[in-house]
Amino acid sequence: MLRTFRLGGIHPPENKLSAEQPIRELPLPREVIIPIGQHIGAPAVPTVQKGDLVKVGTVIAKTGGFISANIHSSVTGKVTKIDSFFDAGGYKRPAIVISVSTEEEEWEEGIDRTPDLVKACSLEPREIIERISAAGIVGLGGATFPTHVKLSPPPGAKAEVLIVNAVECEPYLTSDHALMLSKGEEILVGVEILKRALGVSRAVIGIENNKKDAILYLSQLAMDYEGTEVLPLKVQYPQGGEKQLIDAVLRKQIKSGALPISAGAVVQNVGTVFAVYEAVQKKKPLVERITTVTGKHLETPSNFRARIGTPIGHLITASGGLPEDTGKIIGGGPMMGKALLSTEVPVTKGTSGVLILPREESTRRPMRNCIRCAKCVSVCPMGLNPAFLMRDVQYADWEATEKGYIVDCIECGSCSYTCPSNRPLLDFIRTGKQKVSAIIRARKS
Repeated sequence: MLRTFRLGGIHPPENKLSAEQPIRELPLPREVIIPIGQHIGAPAVPTVQKGDLVKVGTVIAKTGGFISANIHSSVTGKVTKIDSFFDAGGYKRPAIVISVSTEEEEWEEGIDRTPDLVKACSLEPREIIERISAAGIVGLGGATFPTHVKLSPPPGAKAEVLIVNAVECEPYLTSDHALMLSKGEEILVGVEILKRALGVSRAVIGIENNKKDAILYLSQLAMDYEGTEVLPLKVQYPQGGEKQLIDAVLRKQIKSGALPISAGAVVQNVGTVFAVYEAVQKKKPLVERITTVTGKHLETPSNFRARIGTPIGHLITASGGLPEDTGKIIGGGPMMGKALLSTEVPVTKGTSGVLILPREESTRRPMRNCIRCAKCVSVCPMGLNPAFLMRDVQYADWEATEKGYIVDCIECGSCSYTCPSNRPLLDFIRTGKQKVSAIIRARKS
């Protein structure tokens, strides 16, 4: 019997419409909008000015603190503006605009752009982490936590196992699946590099069982790498959550407020693993990523290799354009993604997908009274009571909300999905979580 996590979870329709699509190369846009805050933590600090000429791989913003990440130009061109633009969350954030050169593209010196596989790595752990930091690598599964920080456990904590998150449990999204099939060897080398950086001898690549071709392919490759195994998992959402994946793989549950390292585990998304390979073995910074563009009525659901800063509309056009019955454009998947304000919102390091929802499916149904059915409680993977949390947020009872462990919510949306009364549980919980988190930060300071 296939493993999965032991608390809550759901199985929404998968709708992996682009699963059979290979990765397509996306033509460059006329300009890119590159936000300087594409990661959890402090925004990067711009190092360029209007009028500066840049190449692919030029550092345009440096880390703004310990938890931060470098930002690089994804194109060759001229900086035309540093201003605020709407991001995927609907907030205006500082970004650097670069007009793409019509001349031949130039890359920074030292970046290896050949397809040759480079297996051997003799770097010390510190040198590996420094290269990852210099390349601006962050978690590509959507959390965007700076990878070099994650590879530096706090004093007293020791990693015992590397878990590679190749679950891709969000419905519709297939970017990780396509990457595994096209860059399997590079991913396995990336796993070895991360094992070396962490000083561990064991790695587990967790893949949900709806990706049998990827499981077979990576299992065959892993036979050449001692201590690395591929673990097929039962299809269950939200198995891509760190705590849920650790439970599925190691049968260990993380306490409230504790980090995954408390279970001896470090979790890295499979896209991040590939980016680590390119950063360490090819000296290539994070300037592009694989992004799924999909939807039931989209002409050509696709997986694109997109440069960071490319407007979302550029990807949609390459997929056949917006269908006439488009109701919402979602940044990410249908469960955790957010509706975009505009197609000018750029691809960032955390953009795993763009979903075009038809009007009929994107229209909210009228909210009704809670019937105390407890379905939201039974599916919550964190063991919370979403119905009570929503009630406490409505009444601004922040003490009760904090005692209800609202900050433990991973915002998976399972509660809202299963609610028969169409209550916007996650919306209220997100609002309350922000408020309670601010209260906790103020109390600590």
